[in-house]
Amino acid sequence: MTSKAKVYVSVIASFSEDGNLFPRRLRWEDGREYSIEKILDVRPAAALKAGGQGDRYTVQINGHQSYLFFERSPNINGTNLGRWFVERK
Repeated sequence: MTSKAKVYVSVIASFSEDGNLFPRRLRWEDGREYSIEKILDVRPAAALKAGGQGDRYTVQINGHQSYLFFERSPNINGTNLGRWFVERK
């Protein structure tokens, strides 16, 4: 049985002209890739199942709603702005 935890994932994202960050595609830990069909909401929020907090993106993937979190790096170093994670179900 796998415990509930953060799963850090690779994300392809883009920035709008006004600086907003939009995730477009993610790669799960087993290598499968998923396109993000829609971004339904973005807000600062805690990851209640896995712990931690960040910008919580409510996204639609394969017709299902899910949360994708962007955890900002406390010490921005060069291009390291933060990491993306999801909560393991």
